[in-house]
Amino acid sequence: MKKLLHVGPGHARLEHTTPGFNNGHWQELRLDIDPTVQPDILGSMTDMSQVKDQSVDAIFSSHNIEHLYPHEVPTALAEFVRVLADDGFCVITCPDLKSVCALVAEDKLTETAYDSPAGPIAPIDILYGHRNYMGAGNLFMAHRCGFTEKVLRGTLNACGFPWVATLVRPGAFDIWAVACKSAKTDEELKTLAREHFRV
Repeated sequence: MKKLLHVGPGHARLEHTTPGFNNGHWQELRLDIDPTVQPDILGSMTDMSQVKDQSVDAIFSSHNIEHLYPHEVPTALAEFVRVLADDGFCVITCPDLKSVCALVAEDKLTETAYDSPAGPIAPIDILYGHRNYMGAGNLFMAHRCGFTEKVLRGTLNACGFPWVATLVRPGAFDIWAVACKSAKTDEELKTLAREHFRV
């Protein structure tokens, strides 16, 4: 079994990741800063010292990186690089500020952009964090930075992931990235993207 480090999953499990991970070949290890979600490892993206060097084959991080302050992002990505095996990769998703800000520019900051299982989501929730969760006291949900496709790709490249493929989903207001430590051909990157991106 390959090892998947599921970073910041909340209550989500392996079946909520990607088809490429949810195929019976991956063993999930859940790491979260929130003890109430009962993670396997209680810890932060910026300090994963409980995870050994090069001990996981992949990382899945969905809507976590935007919860960091900008200066913390390189620290977290350095931790990702450290715990990944040499041929490992990570799949990262986060809000797409370009598509969200298009709505803000139309003066739709508090209007519903889409409906989620947690209820209506407005641009203000995507930019700063889900208001209902934060209002209930879960300040782990606050957003402290953000990305466009260009910025996310450049950040990953600068932080130890030279081979990156990205996808923007404007209708979902998000960005998907697959980032690799070791050299990949264009076709290998496309294969990883097909296995893990939701289109």
